Amino acid sequence: MGHNSKDERRKILEQELSQHPFFTDDELAARFKVSVSTIRLDRGALGIPELRERTKAVAQEAYSTLKSLDDQELIGELRELVIGERACSELMINESMVLAKARVARGHYLFAQANSLAVALVDSPMALTGSVELKFIRPVQLGELVVAVGKVIKRKKNKYWVQVSVRVGTEEVLRGDWVLFAINR
Repeated sequence: MGHNSKDERRKILEQELSQHPFFTDDELAARFKVSVSTIRLDRGALGIPELRERTKAVAQEAYSTLKSLDDQELIGELRELVIGERACSELMINESMVLAKARVARGHYLFAQANSLAVALVDSPMALTGSVELKFIRPVQLGELVVAVGKVIKRKKNKYWVQVSVRVGTEEVLRGDWVLFAINR
């Protein structure tokens, strides 16, 4: 971005953070070609909280829309949920999730994160996984942050087709196609 006046920069900053609340102050500083302290001053003047508070607010909003799962049934931290459209969750791989010798995440944790995200997308009080076509692309290491992004590709009556991509940074580590069924009791 070119050099903007303070008022222009703040207006653009406010728009950017309303659309992309997970930008860090460092990323914003680089984007606007100003110092991190300038970004912090701008956020303060606009009444925009720091990343941790923005993340918490977005997550609380997402959890409030969950239908097909209990929040304890979701694996990972929900970051975004638009039921019937798209969802996003994060999972930090810790010591209890890795194989002792290889120090890589056990596959069932990655599957559980992706599967619970896919189920969360179904607009029903209950949903079941019908089938999954899954591909593990590379092992995930201890300490890596895993981000799952799911989207509904198609819906026909009570049947949902959902695609989930799981990444570490920009690298895809798992990909899957789900067929789910909404159960209305």
